[in-house]
Amino acid sequence: MIRQALVLVTLLALLVPPVASAETVGVTRTRLPNGMTVVVRENPVAPLVAYSLLVKMGTRTETPDNAGISNMLQLMLVRGTEKMNGEEIAAAADRMGGSIDAYGDADYSEITAIALSRHWQAMLEMVGDVALRPTMPDGTVRAVRDFLVRQIRNRGDKPFDVASDRMRAALFGSNPYAWDPLGRRESVEKLNRDALLAYYRRQYLPGQMVLAISGDVKSAAVLAQVERIFGALAPGKAETPALLPPPLMAATRQVFTVPGAQAQIFMGALAPPFTDPDYPALKVMTAILGGGMASRLFSDLRDKQALAYTTGAQYPARVDTGAVVSILGTAPANVAKAEAALKEQLMRIQNEPASEEEVAVARSYVVGSQAMDRRTNARQAWYLAAAELAGVGHQYFDIYATNVKKVTPADVQRVARRYLAVMRTIIVQPQ
Repeated sequence: MIRQALVLVTLLALLVPPVASAETVGVTRTRLPNGMTVVVRENPVAPLVAYSLLVKMGTRTETPDNAGISNMLQLMLVRGTEKMNGEEIAAAADRMGGSIDAYGDADYSEITAIALSRHWQAMLEMVGDVALRPTMPDGTVRAVRDFLVRQIRNRGDKPFDVASDRMRAALFGSNPYAWDPLGRRESVEKLNRDALLAYYRRQYLPGQMVLAISGDVKSAAVLAQVERIFGALAPGKAETPALLPPPLMAATRQVFTVPGAQAQIFMGALAPPFTDPDYPALKVMTAILGGGMASRLFSDLRDKQALAYTTGAQYPARVDTGAVVSILGTAPANVAKAEAALKEQLMRIQNEPASEEEVAVARSYVVGSQAMDRRTNARQAWYLAAAELAGVGHQYFDIYATNVKKVTPADVQRVARRYLAVMRTIIVQPQ
């Protein structure tokens, strides 16, 4: 099974269109006088250009009182500016052969756009218009707020979402990573135009922003237009709330009841940010546990023991303390057996070194997954902006891939023992 998976990962890597690393293509980094950073990657392979305007704003800059405001603000940006309403923005992007959208996430919020390269300047103007001149009319604010409240309410009816939210809360406590970017219902219901505008003015400052552009463009021409559009934005210092640390890890077990046909078992632990030296080894460890069909959770608990409908392990990149979470979806009658089997797998990876072949498969999975995710200009732009905003430089993710390839079985066991020794368990099951 492991050898077959390694062959499959290798074949998939060969099928992915080649994307040159940041070290082998023209990448230009410029800091405007007002503090805004611009990164341009010249990629003439296809007649397209993509934009990622990242703002250092997300759940990480929120409080329990305004949880969800970053995502709601982003949704409002593309629903009306001083020049166009939301429908006109979407129609104009469509005429350029592309699209424009915005959303909030844990660490960053993004305005993302793509267009045919012959329209690169017009799309850049639109990105600037959306970012700098939003109107946020009251009627649209109410409609978007109602839409988000319905989404949050719907999460409460889905066992997987309930387990995710409960695990997040158990791990992070009063830390803002404790809630989903959608926010909390009681917080979102209170958001209004004045709150959104005040938050926008505090966060949309040039020192908080990175604009990355990847595609069939010339850096000099792009930089001249970016400076014209964004250069007049006044500098300032963002006011962000003090970041409370997550609670100390403790072995806990909580059970919740939600209507549904499946039970969800989550076991999680705090883990370091993506800039930590342990991050590559932990990503490989996560892949061994729950990365695809070659993983232990899939092959042992699903295929061999028939204890799970779905399996997986997650370790999303975070600027601050993150989390490793192992997941099983199982039949309600199998909860006790599945929980014990999942615990056994988490103990096994701590107590027994993984084989060289198993680690090789996991390394290939991690590197290949990132390569596939970076194959488009839109994702290339995001990676450039995210690395720059985190302060690690645009070549970081190439260096990270190199470090993943160096991970050994001893590294995997070391980080497993360090971070999985104490786990929090969340079980969500039907009545």
